[in-house]
Amino acid sequence: MERKIMTNVRRYWIFLLRKICEKPLELCASDRLKELMPIEGKRSKEREKFAPLELLGRILCGLSPFLELNKKAVNTDLEEKRIASWLSELAIKSLRVATDLGCRSYMNFREGKQPLVDSAFLVEGILRAPKALWEDLDPSTKERLIKELKETRRIEPYYSNWLLFSAIIETFFFFVGEEWDSTKIDLILKIVEGWYKGDGVYGDGPHFRWDYYNSFVIQPMLIDVLRILSERKSEWKELYTKVLKRAQRYALVLERMISPEGTFPIIGRSITYRTGVFHLLSQLSLLHLLPPELNPAQVRCALTTVLRRIFEHPATFDENGWLKIGLVGSQPSLGEEYITTGSLYLCTTVFLPLGLPPSDPFWKDPCESWTNKKVWEGEDIHPDKALED
Repeated sequence: MERKIMTNVRRYWIFLLRKICEKPLELCASDRLKELMPIEGKRSKEREKFAPLELLGRILCGLSPFLELNKKAVNTDLEEKRIASWLSELAIKSLRVATDLGCRSYMNFREGKQPLVDSAFLVEGILRAPKALWEDLDPSTKERLIKELKETRRIEPYYSNWLLFSAIIETFFFFVGEEWDSTKIDLILKIVEGWYKGDGVYGDGPHFRWDYYNSFVIQPMLIDVLRILSERKSEWKELYTKVLKRAQRYALVLERMISPEGTFPIIGRSITYRTGVFHLLSQLSLLHLLPPELNPAQVRCALTTVLRRIFEHPATFDENGWLKIGLVGSQPSLGEEYITTGSLYLCTTVFLPLGLPPSDPFWKDPCESWTNKKVWEGEDIHPDKALED
C-alpha cells in the first residue's frame, strides 16, 4: 500500500509538470508559439519580444532532469518513459525552432538585456540534461545555438544576481568544448563571494533584500557552475565546499518556511514565480546533497502540499491551460513590471526531483511530516541553529 501511495504522489508531480509544460512545448515545436502564446503583464506589449525565450528557457531549466532520467536504465516505468520521450522530442524540436531564423517562432537572443537571463536558464537546463538536450541535438542546431549564445556576451549584466547568468553561459561553453572565459567566471565568483551575508544567505548585489533570489537564481547557479568547474582550480574546489555548506543551511530555512498547510511567507519581488521559491531545496534533493537534518521524504511531503495548495486553485491556469500571473490563482497585481506569462514558468524548478528514479528514497520512503508540521502538531524537535562561518 505504501509503495502505491508513493507511486501516486510521483505520478501527481508528473501530471502537474506535464500540465504546465506540454502545451507550450507543443506550440513551440510546431512553430506556432509566437502566434498563440498569451502575453499577460503590466508591460505586455513591450515585453512580448522576450516572452518566448523566457518561457522555453525556464521550462527546460526545470523539466530537464526528468528528461535525462529517461536516458538512463535505472527507470523502468514504461508510462514515465513514454511521457519523457514525448516531452524530449518536443524540447529538441523547440530548440531547433528557437534558433532557426526561418521559423516564425525564432527567439530573441540579442535585443535588449533580458535574453541574457533566459539564455542562462536555458543552458542550465542543458547542463542538467546533457544526454537528452545536447547529445540528441543535430549538429546544425548545436551550431546555431552556440552562435546565438555567443551574442549574449554583448549584454552587460546588472551588478546583481545577473552576473551569474554570464557565468553559467561561459560554463556551458566550457562544457561543450567551445572557447570560454575563465577570467570572467573567476571575477564573478569573487564578486558574489563578497556578497555573502552569513547564515547561508547572499545579498543580491552588495545589499541584503528579503526575497527568494537566493533560491530563484543565486545558489542554484553557483552550485551548477562550481559542480562542473570546481576541478579546474583549487580555489574553486575550496569555494564549492563553502557554497554547498551555505546552500544546505539555506535549504533548511526554506523547508522551515513551509507551513503545515503548504503555505510560505509572501516576501520580496518575483513571488509570482510560485514554486520557484523552492528551486534550491529541489536541486539539493536531486543531487543527494540535502543536509542530514532533512529526510528526503519530509521534503517530498512538504513540497507536495505546496503543489496542491497552488496548482489546484481553479484560477491558476486560464481556460487554455496557460499559467496566470499570481501565486494562488490569478493575482495580476502581484506581478512586477518585468513579469509576463513567460516569466511564470520558473515554477518548474520545483520538479527537479523527478530526475530521481522511483526507487530513490525521495520517492519510496514513507511520508514524514516536515518541520513546521511537526512543531505545530506538538512534536518535540531540536531547535534551529545558525551557520557559524
